Amino acid sequence: MTSAIAQAADPLVFISAFASGDKAGIHAFSFDSKTGALKPLHRTTDIQNPFFLAISPDKRFLYAIDAEKFGGPDDEFVASYALEERTGKLKRLNQQSTRGTASCYLDVDATGKSVLVANYSSGSVTSLPVQPDGSLGGAASFVQHSGSSVDSERQKGPNAHSIIVSPDNRFALAADLGIDKIMIYHLDTATAKLTPNEAQPFAKLAPGSGPRHLSFHPNGKRVYVINELANTVTFFDCDTENGTLIERQTISTLPSDFTGKSYTADLKITPDGKFLFGTNRGHDSIASYRIGDDGKLTLIDIEPSLGKGPQNLLITPDGRWLLCANMPGNSVFVFQIDAASGKITKVGDPVEIPMPSCIRWME
Repeated sequence: MTSAIAQAADPLVFISAFASGDKAGIHAFSFDSKTGALKPLHRTTDIQNPFFLAISPDKRFLYAIDAEKFGGPDDEFVASYALEERTGKLKRLNQQSTRGTASCYLDVDATGKSVLVANYSSGSVTSLPVQPDGSLGGAASFVQHSGSSVDSERQKGPNAHSIIVSPDNRFALAADLGIDKIMIYHLDTATAKLTPNEAQPFAKLAPGSGPRHLSFHPNGKRVYVINELANTVTFFDCDTENGTLIERQTISTLPSDFTGKSYTADLKITPDGKFLFGTNRGHDSIASYRIGDDGKLTLIDIEPSLGKGPQNLLITPDGRWLLCANMPGNSVFVFQIDAASGKITKVGDPVEIPMPSCIRWME
């Protein structure tokens, strides 16, 4: 009985399999915080191409992209699930349209009442209200981005690649790869509506940067964006009063002597705010940085991701473990983070999952 209770108390990790047919699903694992081991619990299969996941702040609900044909002509969906205690099982509640295609990112605000969506192919963002039972209402707001940038192949039009809520829950930032901008929105938590930030509606990055994913520093006053096309990370100071961004630094994610093709994907910051990690797809590596007192980054190391196409990262709340999903490599690796140096070391054997695209944590 004691071991069963201990196992049930272990944190849960949810990993999406970005696939269709029998390979699609959301895999649930228990996580051993002492050893870094993942133990399979359950696979939810009533979903297709669940590219991205988000979990409500109260840990009762999970939201997932559901796309019969990802990036096709038809709008995709966000599916809402209730978490069945600590079993890893999910009970589907409902779904709502994302109002776009290649829907690729989800975030939930601190109240749990708003789910935000970034639509890559159609270049837009949508907000969905959450009902008291965790189900989703129809879109509260929809914003179509516009413009283009210098890369004639990748930046013909807007491509919203992520959207995150600020730590104070007042703003939402959306990185748009196609127009080299971070769009800044005010979030009305009472209505789940997004409106352009009057003080600064967007921050512009260097032409051809291709901003992809964003992360706030734990202090809420710094924003870091990883740029897919330029293979860089850009650091901004953030004014928490008016939501404005001021660029401070851009640093490469690749070795200076690398000459092949590579594109960044994800970045995460340790809970203590000391280290940042970013992924390189092509070079197939994880770049680690020390974050200075002034917020600027200093490269520590660039380590192999041990699989093809490192797509998504998760850092555990205690800052000890880094999980890396190698999507085309069909594997998830666990690394231990050295608290003093920020260097990472692989532990255990990889978990094999078809096309792992997003990792989420629940305690």
